[in-house]
Amino acid sequence: MKKEKEPVSAEKEEKVKKSLKREIFEWVMVFVVAAALAFVVRTFIFEPVRVDGSSMLNTLENNEFMVATKFDYLFGDPERFDIVICDYPNTDDGMYRVKRVIGMPGETIELREGKLYVNGEYVEQTFDMTPNETNFGPFEVPEDSYFVMGDNRNNSKDSRSPMVGPLNRKLIKGHVRAVVFPLNKMRFL
Repeated sequence: MKKEKEPVSAEKEEKVKKSLKREIFEWVMVFVVAAALAFVVRTFIFEPVRVDGSSMLNTLENNEFMVATKFDYLFGDPERFDIVICDYPNTDDGMYRVKRVIGMPGETIELREGKLYVNGEYVEQTFDMTPNETNFGPFEVPEDSYFVMGDNRNNSKDSRSPMVGPLNRKLIKGHVRAVVFPLNKMRFL
């Protein structure tokens, strides 16, 4: 014997519709909140960045993934030898460059056979850069600007290039703190 379905009351049907609308609304809100949190984290806290090229050899290798913190520079300024992510002027490619801060606002920078001189005084570079005999300068860094270079001085498009030049403070976006991938090369910088 076949059991007949009970007719669905209008009241039950209305509850099902409200329940479905509520479910959709809740899922939309989950996505909105997640997107807002991701935006806040990437804008103010940290950002993952991939090394593209060889300009930071021997410190960083092509295709390594790093974490750059952003909050450091919301309340402070870059310091000499910080590894930073930065925008280059007159480029709209949406890519960050990874470089090292060499010169501070108002300083005179010079490279003599790969050795760094700041305001005429020798400054030791203790990081693992590619050997070079580079000569550059002297060059006076404008106020509110920073002079950045890659650790591979023989193959780096950086502040020495007239197309890049010294970077205005607002173009420096974050402080690179660690390599997180590949896993066998994880390290703090």
